Amino acid sequence: MNTSPQHQRDRILVVGRSPSVLLETVDILRGKGYPAHATNQFDQVLDDYDPAATDIVVFGGMVPAETKQYLREEFFARNPNVTFVQGLAGIAGLVAAQAEGAASAGEAGDSDVAYDATQRVIRLTLNRTVHVIIEAWWATAFTPPEPTSTSMRVQDAELHEGHHVVPVPAEVPTEASFLTVAVGSALYAFTVGAMPQSVLRTVPAGAGAAAAAPAAGAVALPPVSVVNTRSHDS
Repeated sequence: MNTSPQHQRDRILVVGRSPSVLLETVDILRGKGYPAHATNQFDQVLDDYDPAATDIVVFGGMVPAETKQYLREEFFARNPNVTFVQGLAGIAGLVAAQAEGAASAGEAGDSDVAYDATQRVIRLTLNRTVHVIIEAWWATAFTPPEPTSTSMRVQDAELHEGHHVVPVPAEVPTEASFLTVAVGSALYAFTVGAMPQSVLRTVPAGAGAAAAAPAAGAVALPPVSVVNTRSHDS
């Protein structure tokens, strides 16, 4: 993993299932100076990580709803300033961008960024000349426990104050696709195409990660290797 020196930035914990996505997400965030950790041991989160020492918690889509609710309550009870983020998909770059977006939530200024789903365009209203980076992300395979994905740089330029419209390229599919928009230090994430129902039905019903039980009628998920970066780093 990248071991670049960590700056005084928000402390991030990613709770998810896919080992490769978790480890790559942590590597990206640490490379940008964030003190980041990840785990797929849902029933051990509170034993391994201190809510008072965590600023942002990102939940993956395979974390059961009851587990997310329990962890939200426990983290908030011990740290009322914690921020929760729901990951949009098992794509490491996207998850890392969402975490960065939460960390930079107070830096947006007066600029306005929105995704127009009917026209498949990003609409920006900028209050100053600023560097804008737009990236598209989408899943290419959903086979658990290691989904695959790809990405495309849509825009990377200085944009002047005023209104701008950026089309989403036709190569970006209408399913399991997403956008991130960086306006200066502020970062936004949008869904272009929702995850398919076949994937959503595989969300486990139980709390454990390695052999989590699927929801009623869903296909059983294969076991995954343990990820707990605090123990890996010690």
